[in-house]
Amino acid sequence: MKILIATGIYPPDIGGPAQYARNLYETWKNEEIDGRKVNDVKVAAYRWERAFPPLVRHFLYFLKVIRKGWNADLILVLDTWSAAVPTMCACALMRKKYILRTGGDFLWETYVERTGDLVLFRDFYDTSLGKLTIKEKLIYKLGGRALRKAGALIFSTDWQRRIFEKAYGLDPRNNFIVENYCGARLLQTEPDNRSFVAGTRVLKWKNEETLKDAFGDAKERAIHSGLEDIELDTGKAVYDSFVEKMRHSYAVVLVSLGDISPNMIFDAIRAGTPFILTEETGIKERVSDIAIFVNPKDRNDIADKILWLADPTNRKAQADMVAKFTWIHEWSEIAKEIVEVSKRSK
Repeated sequence: MKILIATGIYPPDIGGPAQYARNLYETWKNEEIDGRKVNDVKVAAYRWERAFPPLVRHFLYFLKVIRKGWNADLILVLDTWSAAVPTMCACALMRKKYILRTGGDFLWETYVERTGDLVLFRDFYDTSLGKLTIKEKLIYKLGGRALRKAGALIFSTDWQRRIFEKAYGLDPRNNFIVENYCGARLLQTEPDNRSFVAGTRVLKWKNEETLKDAFGDAKERAIHSGLEDIELDTGKAVYDSFVEKMRHSYAVVLVSLGDISPNMIFDAIRAGTPFILTEETGIKERVSDIAIFVNPKDRNDIADKILWLADPTNRKAQADMVAKFTWIHEWSEIAKEIVEVSKRSK
């Protein structure tokens, strides 16, 4: 097959879509039949186009998609705005269909960042559409059109699929689930420290201020309870180093206002590290037996769960549960599932 992956970011950029694009590229590129590589895979990502203002860079990206995708058998888009809208226009010109895989929600993230209104992702479309700026209304309109025009939509969770179907008037028959990556387990190790790793992008919907406030409370209560001191690690790192840091840490904590299918949690599972996770997530059912869930808007709930996990006995019990989690979803499976969706698309 001739495959084009259209993505806003790609390594060395850091982020879920960048990792997703890179791993799919490598999986398809290295696929063999009878010892012969069978796919021609290209990536269209924003590089030098970022130096230009909006609209200009989108137009330049549109030209890049045409140049790289003219002969493509499969065009896969990995966002709902920066790559999706130019690709929609390019495919209309080329008379080609495209498959769109949603990641997060650019519109909701943009709104929360602009306003500081910490609205939950699941509530956003019911409560906040009347508060959008002209630019955000354009994102809603054109992003929704890109979703509806796609030959098929791929969601990583049923949670986001249901929210988007209602918000954008999507045809359920055109929507498919391909779950996120959760690879083979890494070598398990005892923690080197008492650090709760929470390194994420500095964005308001990641709810970092609430976490820091709650952690300060839990830290003080832990000392008063006779437990060893705990630390909050919000430092960032490149992907491989970050996974290794989680593997040696005491725990992982993620309290976002909505995290659809967080790579950070699946990597914590691979590393065998216990984790505290927002209940506002699409993977709630998948990890229900091994997660410690918190209400991201309840500071006391977050502090209580951190304090509970700060007890080494509780930490060991959680680590043992995580170690027994056997579900694996490799990139080879994801690549095959996407190709199958392409075959079934309208």
